[in-house]
Amino acid sequence: MSSKHWMLVGGAVACLIGNPAHNAAQAAPWAETGNVHDRVMLQRQADRGQIDRTVTTWPMMRPANAGEGLSGHFSVSGATEPAFLRGFGQQPRESGELSAGAEWQSDHVIARLQATAVADPEDDQPVRGDGSYLAGMAGNWMLGAGYIDRWWGPGWQSSLILSNNARPVPAVWFNRRDPKAFETPWLSWIGPWQITAFVGQLEEERAVPDPYLAGMRLTFRPLDGLDIGFSRTFVIGGEGRSSSPGTFWDAFIGDDNTDDPDDDPSNQLGAIDIRYGFAIGDHTASVYTQMMGEDEAGALPSRKSWMFGVDWTTAMAGMDQQWYLEATDTLADNLTGSGMPDITYEHRVYLTGYRYRGRNLATSIEADSQAVTLGMYNFSQQGQQLGLALTWLDLTGKDDTRVINPDPDIRYSVPGRDQERLVLSASFQQPLPVGTLGLYTELMDDEIELIDGERDQWSAAASWTLSF
Repeated sequence: MSSKHWMLVGGAVACLIGNPAHNAAQAAPWAETGNVHDRVMLQRQADRGQIDRTVTTWPMMRPANAGEGLSGHFSVSGATEPAFLRGFGQQPRESGELSAGAEWQSDHVIARLQATAVADPEDDQPVRGDGSYLAGMAGNWMLGAGYIDRWWGPGWQSSLILSNNARPVPAVWFNRRDPKAFETPWLSWIGPWQITAFVGQLEEERAVPDPYLAGMRLTFRPLDGLDIGFSRTFVIGGEGRSSSPGTFWDAFIGDDNTDDPDDDPSNQLGAIDIRYGFAIGDHTASVYTQMMGEDEAGALPSRKSWMFGVDWTTAMAGMDQQWYLEATDTLADNLTGSGMPDITYEHRVYLTGYRYRGRNLATSIEADSQAVTLGMYNFSQQGQQLGLALTWLDLTGKDDTRVINPDPDIRYSVPGRDQERLVLSASFQQPLPVGTLGLYTELMDDEIELIDGERDQWSAAASWTLSF
């Protein structure tokens, strides 16, 4: 750990101590990916039948939009090293970050301009526009463009198809504003439903430069507490590759699987997830699963990865808790005893794989791995938030990998094989007289070997955020 990293952490903590707190309501009409408190509150309300909407697609449109007006925020953070594991919750991405932004909302338009300066960026991008967007609302639809994080699925530690592990991909998107059910009797049985779709562009520094990333997700709730989701994503086009409307259509309908690499226009993933949430007295619980396939067979995903989980709430010592136990396996078809390494998140043409600027677009445990996580969040009446998670991690598969990183200035968070680790992750948020303090740490029983280096055995980070 360098003295420069320590200076970044110390500078962030100094800012925290020397600044007072002030919190203001965010103008965004959605609950943002990474906001654990919002997710817990909305999930509890849905599981108790107080709101009738799906809760497995983030960002999630709020039951009632925030009012019109202008708001802003400023944040500073420092870290000894970026953490290897990233779950649903927010944490600093880099060794040092300084970010400022402003957001404005009217009846039909919402916009955020955000800029971040980064010290020692792992992806060689010292200035970023992550979090910026412009969106318009007409009727029950929203159309937008920008850089927003997404999390598709019911998991807390992992999503098998799209998460906030990687930085947000610049994209255009649309979604429904209110997931209300159809009024016609022919379709009203599916209950509240939400659809979202986007098309974005990945980076130039890839085996195939500048490809597109497209995705769509449909969720519906046919029974109280039962959320069902269908997701599709595909990487397509790029330098020397077709990105015509016909090629997009063939990828969309899954009509492009072929044995010829020169006639294989896209890298497709498909996922199905189910969550059933219910009340237990004054508390709630749920069981959930997600299945993701790298290829298609009989119109369904094949070469499957799996996730299974349960979560539940408690109230102890005058505080509220959210617990979860989650198991994930990204070695293709390992559940059936015929594991296939170097399939999940990889492709014979797009050799950089299902990654963006060095990070997997889905789960941080990467491909050919198993993980079991027991985690909890604790919320006090004074606004404090504590997060703890213990993860057993097994990185299996072959000793080599076909992942290609054409830019040595980008650090790929792709682990080498045959490693077993125990990881303790902790986070703490504390409202201050001005702003909010965040502390984060990750402790492992040994370093994790990446394909281009090591992750330290431990990392620590601090952040301060002011909303106004």
